[in-house]
Amino acid sequence: MDSKSKIIDIYKKKISLLKKHNKLYFENDDPKISDAEYDILKKEIINLEKKNNFLKKLNLSKAIVGSRPSNKFKKVKHLKPMLSLSNAFDKNGMKDFISKISNFLNTKGKNIEFSSEPKIDGISATLIYENGVLTKGLSRGDGVVGEDILENLKTINEIPKKIKGNNVPSLFEIRGEIYIGKKDFDNIKGNFANPRNAAGGSLRQKDSRETSKIPLKYFAYGFGAIEPMIFSTQSEFLEKIKNWGFSINPLSKTVKNLDEIEAQHSYVDSIRSSLDYDIDGLVYKVNDLKLQSRLGNTSNSPRWAVAYKFSAEKAVTKIKDIVIQVGRTGAITPVAKVEPVTVGGVVVSNATLHNEDEINRKDIRVGDTVQIQRAGDVIPQVISVDSSKRDQKSKKYIFPEKCLCGALTKKEVNKSTKKEDAVRRCLKGYECDFIAREKLKHIVSKDAFNIDGLGKKVIDQFWEIKLIRQPSDIFTINYNTIKNLDGWGELSINNLKKAIDNSKIIELDKFIFSIGIRHIGQENAKILAGFFQSISKFKDLFNSKGRKKILVNLIELDGIGEIQIESINNFFSINTNTEIVRQLINQLKIKNFKVQNKKGKFSNKTIMFTGGFEKMSRSEAKTLVENNGGKVLGAISKKLDILVIGNSKPTKKKIENAKSLNIKIILEDEWYEILNL
Repeated sequence: MDSKSKIIDIYKKKISLLKKHNKLYFENDDPKISDAEYDILKKEIINLEKKNNFLKKLNLSKAIVGSRPSNKFKKVKHLKPMLSLSNAFDKNGMKDFISKISNFLNTKGKNIEFSSEPKIDGISATLIYENGVLTKGLSRGDGVVGEDILENLKTINEIPKKIKGNNVPSLFEIRGEIYIGKKDFDNIKGNFANPRNAAGGSLRQKDSRETSKIPLKYFAYGFGAIEPMIFSTQSEFLEKIKNWGFSINPLSKTVKNLDEIEAQHSYVDSIRSSLDYDIDGLVYKVNDLKLQSRLGNTSNSPRWAVAYKFSAEKAVTKIKDIVIQVGRTGAITPVAKVEPVTVGGVVVSNATLHNEDEINRKDIRVGDTVQIQRAGDVIPQVISVDSSKRDQKSKKYIFPEKCLCGALTKKEVNKSTKKEDAVRRCLKGYECDFIAREKLKHIVSKDAFNIDGLGKKVIDQFWEIKLIRQPSDIFTINYNTIKNLDGWGELSINNLKKAIDNSKIIELDKFIFSIGIRHIGQENAKILAGFFQSISKFKDLFNSKGRKKILVNLIELDGIGEIQIESINNFFSINTNTEIVRQLINQLKIKNFKVQNKKGKFSNKTIMFTGGFEKMSRSEAKTLVENNGGKVLGAISKKLDILVIGNSKPTKKKIENAKSLNIKIILEDEWYEILNL
């Protein structure tokens, strides 16, 4: 291939890539790269054309090389967040899901009824009716804030504009999935990549007359806010809205145990190719709405629902190399570089090998022919090796004992089990450049500071030029320096500046989670935020004397154990960590922690439980306390206000200690009376 042909080949690939990202952004409202990365790609195309006039004659860049438009639709906050679903991939996963529900509700041995329905691969939207009239229609957005797409949703003839029926709630929020049938898509597929892109692109049209030309359909599957609540089960809700003119999936069904779940899952899986819409699994919800309410939500998903995905997609490929990656907690993860192969519609070139023990157990080597699988959005993994195809000269893979930074790695010993951890770790924290870079990526992520336009690739770019090396650098960026970088235009710089400025105001629990202390997840961060209340008290962790007093008190918190306490101590014992967090705090306005219900039954009260309850689990009791403004402790102390004694095997020593400190003691029946149960 001559040089001119090479240039044309590069140019065509970049044009193709730009078209791909245009579709992701304009049609699906799901950009995969930042504004800055988009601008870089666009500028590369322009520069190629400037240097090579023959490229212009190809006329490939016409109408696709231009600035991104500003946001088209008004942003509106959802009445209730649209949470993501947790996933199960096999029978054991569903068994675990049911077990967690039973433990939380303390209903062991009793069957729980579930409502099941296909999980449509479409675009989520919510419809809000006031006094029976459709007044708002929102896209899912980020789950908290969506976009006002009411006029586009109104073009779907099947969606009732007014609910005709009796006892319609005065406020009624219906949630559904918008899709295009496979047969309808065949008639328009020349303009779109797949049915989901077509549905997303249609809902993103500014002119609803254009949307009306697309044969959109929908299935209603759930609800958000309802006032007053008139339903008792999910199945009753579906049946009622069906009578009111809403489309519900005909494959919706109630099931009562794991065997029925498996039977329904297998049946729908066997017929899914014949359906006129794409599905990737079934959604199972606890049918009883009172039980749903008791179960509540975690930070990311409802406890009462799960998406049970269909079988993982598998493929055979060959390992070209094994490399290691360093995570934000110092974990050393081996990754197989494989010959590119399509798995579940996605081209895969990397697959996780998990850890050293996994490599040794499966005897995975460079050059091996392996089977990999990709389930849902999970990172592809190597599941087996075909040793019959192995080269006789292949050598056993020796796992490196050093981090990429050169420091020795270590397998820690679990204090509870006394067993050695399977994962090797670099323990240098921010002093390791590889860990520091990954911590930055964590800080800007959705669940932390959530800074749009500052994704992983941009962090890598800014790291390489030493523009950002620690978290506080994010908030002191020299935007004039960015102007000199190839591909950064005025639009992308302004968008980045706005996103960074907006992120300077952050809630205390999100801040604690964002700084990346090992073993401190989102739920732990909320517990800690409830304990510290303000950033000024949190800063007492910075000095050893203050930290020692705090750690003693943290032992009292239910949900914070020895592992978390040791991890907090280890983190702040490193001066580099402390200084980096201190500098970050100086750039921010961190909100004090807000008690969920200041006027609740347990407002400003500390509660502790001992013994098992008949009607609920310890987890549910704890959730009820926190939802009613209280705090749950894990140890008896003078700070405790109430000790609640369950009927099943309470600890005598705790009761005696509570009596000696004159702490109020209530029995299980009294507890239920307070809760009106």
